[in-house]
Amino acid sequence: MRILFLADLHGNMTATLAMDRVIRSLAPDDIWFLGDCVGKGPRNDETCDYVRSVCRHWIGGNWDYGIGFREFPADAFFWDQLGEERLAWLRGLPQEDEIRAEGLRIRLFHGRPVTPLLTVEMNASQLIPLFSTDRGVFDGVIFADSHRPFVRTLSCGYLANTGSVGNSMGVPRAHALILETFPLSRALSLQVLSVPYDNEAEAALARATPDLPHGDAYIREVLTGIYSRGLSES
Repeated sequence: MRILFLADLHGNMTATLAMDRVIRSLAPDDIWFLGDCVGKGPRNDETCDYVRSVCRHWIGGNWDYGIGFREFPADAFFWDQLGEERLAWLRGLPQEDEIRAEGLRIRLFHGRPVTPLLTVEMNASQLIPLFSTDRGVFDGVIFADSHRPFVRTLSCGYLANTGSVGNSMGVPRAHALILETFPLSRALSLQVLSVPYDNEAEAALARATPDLPHGDAYIREVLTGIYSRGLSES
């Protein structure tokens, strides 16, 4: 069985369509969305609809809830673009779930608001508590939120990040995660999927959307993979 996990589309339909072409060629048996289909980019209605039509399971992220619950007035652009029906869908997304793969129990969540922001650089002592909750002990954790894909082993199990489809930090490509199982041997594989897309075309779309909140920061992030919110946007 081949399971694909994607997250953090963030209104970048250019990257989403590039990823979709690869997804179709891979023909996964199952597709999970791990949060943040909206926010940042110019085409949030389209990325939201994509997630709803293509993914079979959904988990909410901090941007989904922040926009869905209209928490920040600066996000009015996104509210207007999405409309009330999509906002209600975002509000109703669950915060976490789990799967079992070849005898391993794997916890799934976005990151925030379930946990603080988690990064690959964190010490093992900060990450090991993620493997135990009031629902029991897990053999693996798959999450998103920090926009950098990775697969890491700890003493308690596997830790993996999907990376971001539409707003990757580090390498500015579209990223997702593939989990493949091999029942005869009870083996499994975790792989990062890295897909190029037309970053310049996405930046041009953002430039053509003058009301996009923090548009200059989004453009820099799409082109460079360098986090830019909080920097001067003049």
